[in-house]
Amino acid sequence: MGMTYVQKLLAKACGRPQTAVGEVLEPPVHLAMSHENGALVINQFAEIYEGTGREAKVWNPDRIALIFDHRVPAETAKTAGNQKKVREFAGKQGIKKFHDVRGDVGGICHQILPENGYVRPGYVVVGTDSHTTTHGALGAFAFGVGATEMASVWTLGKILNVEVPGAIKVVVSGKFPEHVYPKDLILHLIGKITAQGANYKVLEFHGDTIRGMSTSGRLVLCNMSVEAGATAGIVPPDEETRRYLREEAGVKEPLDIFGPDPDAVYERVVEIDASRLVPQIACPHTVDNVKPIDEVAGKKLNQIVIGSCTNGRLDDLEIAAKILKGRRVADGTRMLVFPASWRIYRKALALGYIQDLSEAGAVVCNPGCGPCLGIHQGALGDGEVALATTNRNFKGRMGNPKAEVYLCSPAVAAASAITGTITDPRGNRGAVPTCG
Repeated sequence: MGMTYVQKLLAKACGRPQTAVGEVLEPPVHLAMSHENGALVINQFAEIYEGTGREAKVWNPDRIALIFDHRVPAETAKTAGNQKKVREFAGKQGIKKFHDVRGDVGGICHQILPENGYVRPGYVVVGTDSHTTTHGALGAFAFGVGATEMASVWTLGKILNVEVPGAIKVVVSGKFPEHVYPKDLILHLIGKITAQGANYKVLEFHGDTIRGMSTSGRLVLCNMSVEAGATAGIVPPDEETRRYLREEAGVKEPLDIFGPDPDAVYERVVEIDASRLVPQIACPHTVDNVKPIDEVAGKKLNQIVIGSCTNGRLDDLEIAAKILKGRRVADGTRMLVFPASWRIYRKALALGYIQDLSEAGAVVCNPGCGPCLGIHQGALGDGEVALATTNRNFKGRMGNPKAEVYLCSPAVAAASAITGTITDPRGNRGAVPTCG
């Protein structure tokens, strides 16, 4: 019986000829990532060594990445204290993959890892963040863990009690229509299978649409796979993976490019015709409350947000800038833009995208997660409505349980910023809103 991609990956990682769904393994970890919550991991890590008389040393400092992104710059003394603890720990342990609050190497963890070549096909990647699934776009088995689990990884170099997951094969064919993007595809998929539809499974993406998709788009799909309950989202590596890692991430080492067996057994096959998709909107307060834009067009908006680990890449900023160039954000609507990394910020600046966005009235923020969470940037007032290219719209997202968050693509966000209402970038197709 053939194996899915994740089965083959775990077999290779564990030095075994094969694995079976449901089998419990302890695979070695190729990369372990934390952000500010690394301070909590440090506490748990210290507890492991308490009373042993042994110095607390991580198993391999070259396999650990620490990135400040959720609260940058620090918004409180408490955050500053946690960041100080992580800085000191990184220095003491010799961790070189440390990205501080800096304008040269900083950014959101799920962009920093790919653009620096920290993730490769065949890797087992764990992170203390649920959207670690993002890195499946490069052929890694990447998933989120808690602080205690991460402390164990730092100690042992492996992740304990990993059950080999079953996989759902998502086959996408056809060409995207104008102003339809990977974000619309993943929202459509989540709406189709529901927020629990892939619980404890892997979403494995296939089809000619995926093969022709950039790594940027694949990162969007895998980032939001967790919103369908998936343990991971994975695009089996191919020539686009090789191109990205060589040309954009600067990886020179050999790459292990492989795919699932032709006779792999999947728990379900979902087929999607990309040519039939229209812009999608996830309505409050669940990501699977998805409707075609015609059903929600005209909804009045207070805030537009473009950016995040989902849609803060250079092509996302380009899409928004081209729509907004020479236009103006509607009065009474504020717009925030936060690129996924400073590398992307500088490229967008050189290409004129930042100027076009700011001249239209957008406030361009530093790379980070602040507006997505509403922690210290972009919080909403009572009764306010936001439209965002981020990945979650749960009640309380963006800092206020008395507000509403809708999710969309960068094109929809930019078009909506001009009108101050949810607007179809394909033209004026307004309708009476039916959700929210």
